[in-house]
Amino acid sequence: MKLQIEIEGELRQVELTQNEGGRYQASVDGAPAFDVEAQVLRPGVLSLNTGGRAYRCVLEESAEGVAIHLGGKRSLYRVDDPRSLKSRLRRHAGDDGPKPVTAPMPGRVVRVLAKVGDMVKAHQGVVVIEAMKMQNELKSPKAGKVVQMRAEPGSTVAAGDVLVVVE
Repeated sequence: MKLQIEIEGELRQVELTQNEGGRYQASVDGAPAFDVEAQVLRPGVLSLNTGGRAYRCVLEESAEGVAIHLGGKRSLYRVDDPRSLKSRLRRHAGDDGPKPVTAPMPGRVVRVLAKVGDMVKAHQGVVVIEAMKMQNELKSPKAGKVVQMRAEPGSTVAAGDVLVVVE
């Protein structure tokens, strides 16, 4: 399962593969996968074991959003599952904060039309991908500055991959 997690305003791509007995393979932003064991201690409290270390993870809902307490640090976060309608609607609502441009389907990057630091207009093309022998120009969801570019010509992408972030 691929998820987009925004932690303290920074978008991260997380890929989880569930194994037996609460064990997972996790990869963050395409880095090599690592093993994680997760157990729910009670609602909102998890025990996480990875790399020989144990962590207590507490989830908190407040007026400012959802926060995670992990390793003595509190961080606000938001999870987007690119497959859910709610996430797709939220991603395209409003112009506040960073907005990702995601691959709508698996394909190959043909052209990159913007670079980090470029100012783009709403609905301006930023990346062209090819899928099923058709080229699709992906457009900026808002006017702003390109703050991340994860697409490279010739690279393959999966549905839901974050290719560009506009702030």
